[in-house]
Amino acid sequence: MPSPLPLFPLGTVLFPGGFMPLRIFEVRYLDLINKCFKSGAPFGVVSLTRGTEVLRAGAETERFAAVGTLATIRSFESLQAGLLQIECVGTQRFRIHRSAQQQYGLWTAEVESIDDDVALAIPDDLRHAATALKRLIDTLEERRSMQAMDDMRLPIYAPYRFDDCGWVANRWCEFLPIQTEARQRLMELDSPLMRLELVSDLLGRSGIAG
Repeated sequence: MPSPLPLFPLGTVLFPGGFMPLRIFEVRYLDLINKCFKSGAPFGVVSLTRGTEVLRAGAETERFAAVGTLATIRSFESLQAGLLQIECVGTQRFRIHRSAQQQYGLWTAEVESIDDDVALAIPDDLRHAATALKRLIDTLEERRSMQAMDDMRLPIYAPYRFDDCGWVANRWCEFLPIQTEARQRLMELDSPLMRLELVSDLLGRSGIAG
């Protein structure tokens, strides 16, 4: 866990095992992302609670959640001067103890890691959530194949763990159209079983599975 950890406040939530594409053009992040890519170091993604992703003169000060997720860069492309395209994956959650804004607006924080979800088999009464997720992924892969779009990135990546409570819950949290605040609360839950139970309720209310 880098100390201090550079932060990337965004209007979304990154889950462990999640996939996130980003276009980088702000001065405060260009140097950070270049350094992280060259060294293999992670950065922290945190969900904004106030302010906007892009720093603007006169804008209100950014505020963000106290729990975030480490992001590791898995693809990097320099599209042109001052513009980077990256794809990153979420790894471990962390909790912020102290944060400070540096020169050019970059945030850093002293953090502690949060234990990974315990691997937990999906109980029979929640199996429908895994079945529906597999059906959704199969549909996305079939659509990509039919359209001959081999370079199209799915918003999820293998290996798929349809037998694991935390993995299935996290992927549904990314797919479901829920508010950012709700996603954040689900991500912060210590119990992957409780997270999946809440996701199952959402799936039932939306008519997706139940």
